[in-house]
Amino acid sequence: MAEVIHATKNDFDKLLADNAVVLVDFWATWCGPCRMVAPIMEQLAVKYAGRAVIAKVDVDEQNELAERFSVMSIPTVIVFKNGTAAAKSVGSRSFDNYCDMLDGALA
Repeated sequence: MAEVIHATKNDFDKLLADNAVVLVDFWATWCGPCRMVAPIMEQLAVKYAGRAVIAKVDVDEQNELAERFSVMSIPTVIVFKNGTAAAKSVGSRSFDNYCDMLDGALA
């Protein structure tokens, strides 16, 4: 079963380098909308297993990554294609919205 990866500053660049498409959910434990998005990330990990990697970055623990990608509000979801940001969404969105972001990067 595919799982959501919890990325840190120590493994983030390798994660992007090793995978063509990576969706990263920037979140925090105290964020209500982030908790609403969490099950959607689990569903995406299953649906896109073998085609894309789904990762989470806790902005409180990994503030350097949040700053690096100009994350000002959470949840912020960024889809990376070949190491470059291809799509970005701020605020909680639907499963279909995140699918559209991933499908665009996979096309």
